Amino acid sequence: MTHHRNHTQRILRAVVTSCAISLSVAACASSGRGSASPSAGARYDLIISNGKVVDGTGNSWFYGDVGIRGDRIAAVLPAGGLRDASATERIDATGLVVAPGFIDIQSHSWDALLWRDGRVVSKVTQGVTTEILGEATTPAPANDLLDSLMVRGEEWPPERAAMQKNFRGDRGFATWLRAMEQHGNSVNVGSYLGATSVRALVMGQKPGTANSSQLDEMRRIVRNAMEDGAFGISTALIYPPGSYAGTTELIEMAKAMSPYQGKFITHMRSEDDSLFEAMDEAFRIGREGGVGVDIYHLKASNRRNWNKASGMVAKIDSARRSGFDVGATMYPYPFSGNNLGECFPDWASEDGKLLDNLRDPANRARILREMADPNGAPLCQREGPGGYMVVDFKKPEYAKYEGKRVSEIAADLRKPWPEAIVEIILGEGRDLSKLNFTMSEDNVRMQIVQPWVVIGTDAGGIDPDSAKGRVHPRAYGSYPRILGRYVREQKLLTLEDAIRKMSSAVALRLGLRDRGLLREGMFADLVVFDEKTIIDVATPEQPHQISTGVRHVWVNGVRVLTDGRHTGATPGRAVRGSGWKGY
Repeated sequence: MTHHRNHTQRILRAVVTSCAISLSVAACASSGRGSASPSAGARYDLIISNGKVVDGTGNSWFYGDVGIRGDRIAAVLPAGGLRDASATERIDATGLVVAPGFIDIQSHSWDALLWRDGRVVSKVTQGVTTEILGEATTPAPANDLLDSLMVRGEEWPPERAAMQKNFRGDRGFATWLRAMEQHGNSVNVGSYLGATSVRALVMGQKPGTANSSQLDEMRRIVRNAMEDGAFGISTALIYPPGSYAGTTELIEMAKAMSPYQGKFITHMRSEDDSLFEAMDEAFRIGREGGVGVDIYHLKASNRRNWNKASGMVAKIDSARRSGFDVGATMYPYPFSGNNLGECFPDWASEDGKLLDNLRDPANRARILREMADPNGAPLCQREGPGGYMVVDFKKPEYAKYEGKRVSEIAADLRKPWPEAIVEIILGEGRDLSKLNFTMSEDNVRMQIVQPWVVIGTDAGGIDPDSAKGRVHPRAYGSYPRILGRYVREQKLLTLEDAIRKMSSAVALRLGLRDRGLLREGMFADLVVFDEKTIIDVATPEQPHQISTGVRHVWVNGVRVLTDGRHTGATPGRAVRGSGWKGY
């Protein structure tokens, strides 16, 4: 694991260097302030003065002034240090917090950042300035097999289908990143490479073990994507066809990624009954693959597994003490969200034929039997149908079920809950989404304070003015919820540590050297918020509600939020991992 330690040291040296542009390294490390006296005649595009500066390191806040020139932070000084400097614009941040913009390590803003409205309003109004995509599946590199997986039974609009053709070939991942950069977005965007996509590119949606030639092709795809700027490899091992991948296959992908300093980030194979076994698999992939590991949305799911949370944390602590680089991400809610199709056994989705299998009488009977088996694999029977809220209906005849629990839908249809799920999915002709009320708030609170936890929303950005259907409220409220509830109200975290988990700690996991800190020379991604009023408002029943308290947001020195309102600006850029070769 020496190369991981060396990579971390390089990142830290880069941070210190950017910090030391105008003062000694020792002073930079201890105070977080820049040069004591700016040169005569210095001019800035923007000066934010008298704010409570929380620089992202975890160090104590201080009252300070921040000067921005172009797309970079040009000065960070004690309050009053830029009083006599000239500026095109000044903002008095008295009574407000000035912090680095938040980096969402688990975003799903796929369509918004590629071809739809790139303003991602629900994210920017939380203070998010960078979004990282890639959980399990990425639209690039592409071929016919991958495109079939991406469509999932729904036709792309012509403009989206035309884009997909450009993502083919060895540099497809790089082309996709450039397409998002050129689209015009309010946030920066980067991505992991989805391991499900790698498998689909080579094997389609079939189960089975990859042979030697298929593994060679998977390794080649991984190397190309890392050189294109991927941050690492991501999995979601409870969803087919990603769940068909064996441990050895994933180890070989990790080995191919290792020389590029990427990380293996995983939605593990189990978050409930086989939680510890799934952790062991993730650790094995990291150790044998020679890479660090991050666990997506750390949790012990279903009531009968809540007591495993402390053991889960202890396993990570033990691994870290042994010298193994492992961390985790979290969102601050005691309920999760995914697809209703998770209620079906994995085999039902083989070759992308879920709907065909549901229509076939013999296969449907087998599916229903396995769904209802209390000792079976499908997850939805473990907590009972009352634990799951179904959302994202599109056909008017099912609109009355939006936001209803599976138990309520089954009662209305007068059918057992497995049959009700089959009926509504066949009726919609597509998979649906659901919220899973299967987590413990006490566990969320215990886990989120761990020093190796960083924050990600596990959600896409949404414009509430055009939104339809219900979504998980994390899309609107993750960061304000932490700052309002866990910092201000419950004092579970300090303000400084919470912001570290949202900014520099994420940048360090990604290997981003020039974002995540309020430091001279860093890109000017900033958020200004009122720590006395910031709070989440969105709920499962009424999710499309903007959080309160975030006043201003800048991305690459351009303001995208002013007095809580989106400016319409789209200055976001692509961000890339350490293996990027400039493609």
